Amino acid sequence: MKFPPFNQDAALLRIEGIRKSFRSGWFGSRSSILAVDNVSFEVRYGEVVGLIGGSGSGKTTIARLIMGPERPDTGRVFFDGRELTGMPWGERRRVSCHLHMVFQDPYDAFLNSMRVRDIVAEPLIIHGPMSKGQRQQAVLEALEEVALTPTREFAQRYPTELSGGQRQRVALARALVLRPQLIVADEPTSMLDVSIRAGILDLMRDLKARHGVSYLFSTHDLALAGQFCDRLLVLQRGRVVEQGPAEQVIGLRGHAYPRALIEAVIEPPKDQHHLK
Repeated sequence: MKFPPFNQDAALLRIEGIRKSFRSGWFGSRSSILAVDNVSFEVRYGEVVGLIGGSGSGKTTIARLIMGPERPDTGRVFFDGRELTGMPWGERRRVSCHLHMVFQDPYDAFLNSMRVRDIVAEPLIIHGPMSKGQRQQAVLEALEEVALTPTREFAQRYPTELSGGQRQRVALARALVLRPQLIVADEPTSMLDVSIRAGILDLMRDLKARHGVSYLFSTHDLALAGQFCDRLLVLQRGRVVEQGPAEQVIGLRGHAYPRALIEAVIEPPKDQHHLK
């Protein structure tokens, strides 16, 4: 599928001063919670930028503001030099084929009634046009790229027949099938065992090298982000408290919060899915 060339002189993703608050409580006694407070950053072409922070730091809200389910109260979001904030739905739909999201929980990401072939083909159907044969070929190529082989066998399976690690590979195949420029990955490895986590990160590195895809990668694990990301933004209560090259942020001694994140690398609780 061919798309117009990107403007390499502009940042791929540019966030300018976004703020987002949510209402909470019962009617008559409702209060406002500020989830994201004046956040600005860029993701350049072929770059991996990490959003680092604990629960409630604003990582997922920022991802949702970029992808569209939420709109900022103030501030602007640009993709390839085009402002997404307030963009008409038809134009936003055309732009959205260039960016895709991978979610944290592969068990909630898909309908169990859909076969893998239909899950991966869904973006192609939405953004078409493509013939059925072209879609089938694109799906098999995407499954091959994420090492789900034999591809025809995996294409026929249902999510319930897959391990958690295989489900996350399906999620990456679905993200990859349109050849996006940016993948927003919201804690994509946090529910995986350590050995499986390493395999998913290796796969994401490989896709970046082969296709030049950029990532906005959110995690609570600063040490892991340091291995994968080029630059880091550390979030606390919706604000950026540190940012810079990954090695610089990890080595910071001036702010206690990044150090605390390193010291509190959390493995999934024993009662969670240990995905393989």
